[in-house]
This record gives sequence, C-alpha cells and structure tokens, in this order.
Amino acid sequence: MRPNFEFGDAVRVTRNLRNDGTFPEGSRGDLLVRRGAVGHVRDVGTFLQDQIIYAVHFIEEGRVVGCREEELQAADAPWTPSRFEARERVAAARRLALRGEVLVEPGEVGEVLRVERDHPQGVCYQVLFAGRRPLLVPESALDQPEDQLEPQEAG
Repeated sequence: MRPNFEFGDAVRVTRNLRNDGTFPEGSRGDLLVRRGAVGHVRDVGTFLQDQIIYAVHFIEEGRVVGCREEELQAADAPWTPSRFEARERVAAARRLALRGEVLVEPGEVGEVLRVERDHPQGVCYQVLFAGRRPLLVPESALDQPEDQLEPQEAG
C-alpha cells in the first residue's frame, strides 16, 4: 500500500467533506470543505492498516481535514465541477423517459449513486428512483428536492 500523494502535494477534494463526529469544531454532518477545494498534504497515515488517510490543509477554509485517498485527486488534474455528488438526494426537474415510456415524473426524488464527470454529454448522474433500476440522468434534468430549497425572502 503506497500513497499516491506526498507531503506538500497540492490536492483537490472530489466530494463535500462533512464532520463525521471526529472533527472537534461544530456538529456531526456540518460541511467542512466543499468539493473542488484545493489543499496541501500535511501528513500521510493509515486507518485500520488498510486505508491511506491524508491530513490536508485547506488554507481558504482554515482547516486541516483527514481525507481518504479516493476523495482526492492531484490539484492540476482536470476537474469538472458538478451540482450534486454521490449519496445526495435529487429531484427530477422534468419527466424522464426511455424509448417513449415515462419512468419518472417531475419532482420525484431519487438518490445519486455515482457522478460521471467525463460523460460525452457533460456531467451525468446514475440516480436511483424508488422502485426502479438506476437511470443515467444529465445534470440539467435534476434539481434539489423541494424540502432542501432555501426559502425565498418576501419582497
């Protein structure tokens, strides 16, 4: 087991990092670092002798956060931002159909299983909607679920 990154390497986090209860400040579930942020490796260690963990200093966020290797990529590697990430809830922004058969109605909520940033049609997501097989959905066909939208101020 050899680390892909070394002390001082610039790395980009590929998913939102949230407090899993081990970060001393804030509450469990709080957002620590937003996906796409760049930091520098401060230390390399292991967890349970089978996972490489990097202590990454995110200067703009003012935090040093432990990251698993699969959550990082080299900062200079191509990066395509996305609105959503794996395990996020999403809602269909319009009807989703396959060969003329409507499979999902607007507003139906599903869960992102995987983000495909390299898809020829742009960012796409494998989304699991209840009672269906996973669907490959373009980013433009998805929104945040109603219960996650920020309230609009009266004007």
